[in-house]
Amino acid sequence: MARVSRLGVLGGTFDPIHIGHLLMGETAYDYLKLDLVLFVPAGVPPHKQAKAWHDPAFRLRLVQAAIAGNPHFQVSTVDLDRPAPHYSFETVALLRHQYGLAPDELFFIMGSDSLAQLPTWHKPHLLVQEARLAVAPRLEHPIDLDKLSAELPALKERVIVLPMPVIAISSTILRQMLAEGRSVRYWIPEAALQIIEAERAYTAGRPHGLSP
Repeated sequence: MARVSRLGVLGGTFDPIHIGHLLMGETAYDYLKLDLVLFVPAGVPPHKQAKAWHDPAFRLRLVQAAIAGNPHFQVSTVDLDRPAPHYSFETVALLRHQYGLAPDELFFIMGSDSLAQLPTWHKPHLLVQEARLAVAPRLEHPIDLDKLSAELPALKERVIVLPMPVIAISSTILRQMLAEGRSVRYWIPEAALQIIEAERAYTAGRPHGLSP
């Protein structure tokens, strides 16, 4: 395996994965001169436990299908292979040590909506210590580092804003569109969409939290 000296980590429920995720990963790869971007499907994120998600194994299949063919995208099951709860600072620390990286060599990729909520995460100061934050702009969530730094003093110098357009799409919107029988072509990578369509995932009336 080739030596990885600059690593991007993009976590999420990926329920389902969509082009916004891929564009974030590719923009970070290019702009930050990364060697590799790891997509890390979540089990059940601590801040989302009240919601029902599709089975982790199913979401993992979607991610694997979506990133296949891109040599600098890989999937990591670090959060699926260990007991919950999974906190971002722990995930990043595990991956940093696995790849033998310094904190400035690992970049945690996130949207500005997640950045705005970062002070409410579990031990966010440790995440900031373990990695730099590569932030993609999201609609209705302007990046206000001065405000966030009042709660996380070390944050400002750890954030890099990715130069990419705002994409007004989310997994929540796509789940609704699929449930309504609307087309999501081009919003979801074709290989992942084929799985969704073949197994009638996200169809209205199908129980969530189960493999289709």
